[in-house]
Amino acid sequence: MSRKYKFHNKSGVYFVSFSTVNWLDVFTRHVYFNELASSIEYCRKHKSMELYAYCFMSSHVHLIFRSSIDQPSELLRDFKKYTAKKVLQAIKENPQESRKEWLLWMFERAGKKSANTSQYQFWQHHNQPIELWSPSVIKQKINYIHNNPVETGFVIDPVDWKYSSARNFQDDHTVLQIDDIGFME
Repeated sequence: MSRKYKFHNKSGVYFVSFSTVNWLDVFTRHVYFNELASSIEYCRKHKSMELYAYCFMSSHVHLIFRSSIDQPSELLRDFKKYTAKKVLQAIKENPQESRKEWLLWMFERAGKKSANTSQYQFWQHHNQPIELWSPSVIKQKINYIHNNPVETGFVIDPVDWKYSSARNFQDDHTVLQIDDIGFME
């Protein structure tokens, strides 16, 4: 892995994006989005995650976060491992999932190509963490995250995307709580 994409400052604030293998559009049902949200809640309560912004898309996740115990790599590793297990289980148990066999086949196929997995590979391995070193850079990444559903054509206004902290910035905390980064209005 290149030096560019590592957690060098363990106490820093980071922007990360990670996607499902083959950019599969898995997150098309509320039950799968809810697994991501409950995993974030768990990490905030039990793994010392400070979450400042997020957006869950159909095939990928964007986060701005910090590990208050200086373990960002471990935190993200555990989050990805746990959510992979929970979402795969939800796919298997969902009687309404019309793509069940195909999705499981794709994840199994990806798992066979990877030496790091036993059966299924859900997430791509890279996270590409980028340390955010100034308020202006943080604001830029927050705007990028919040505008992702707009750029994709899913919504016209960022606050209309249910699984985004754009709603939190409008005092709507129905999906997830986020932490105050300190300088945002």
